[in-house]
Amino acid sequence: MLWWGLALLAAALGLTALEVILPSGGLIGIISALFATGGIYFLFKYDAGWGLGGLLGAIVLMPSIFFGGIQIWSNTRTGRRMMGIPTDEELEAKRLDEFNAKKERESFIGREGQVLTDLRPVGTVDFDGERRDAIADTGYIPAGSRVKVIGLEPTEVRVRKIG
Repeated sequence: MLWWGLALLAAALGLTALEVILPSGGLIGIISALFATGGIYFLFKYDAGWGLGGLLGAIVLMPSIFFGGIQIWSNTRTGRRMMGIPTDEELEAKRLDEFNAKKERESFIGREGQVLTDLRPVGTVDFDGERRDAIADTGYIPAGSRVKVIGLEPTEVRVRKIG
């Protein structure tokens, strides 16, 4: 009885660790809980002290193994990929893209262009051959007017009439 109880508890702990690595929708976790229950039952049949020790051990060790395994697993390359956590290379590429986009936006501020369609307050402006939708800062700007970019957001170009 003692060896069956210890073997079932050891199997339960192993299955708990396996649940971290091999997601099964909780199926492996349920089997692990059943093994732990069986192990604790056999330990209580052998001796109440062994049963209580097995119960306390299962209560402490199974969650510790599961959550500790998740902490370790989330720091591995495969674990990050499975959990949807971006890798360091992906984070660096994203930072570089954001930096380049910000630099491009900052360089666009101050550019001058010619209004192609009346800005009431939205219309089209030509910036050296590049057509962009723009929003007038002051309400209405007629076609043919010269404008200057005063603000740039990802979805809008704010312009002000020059002279």
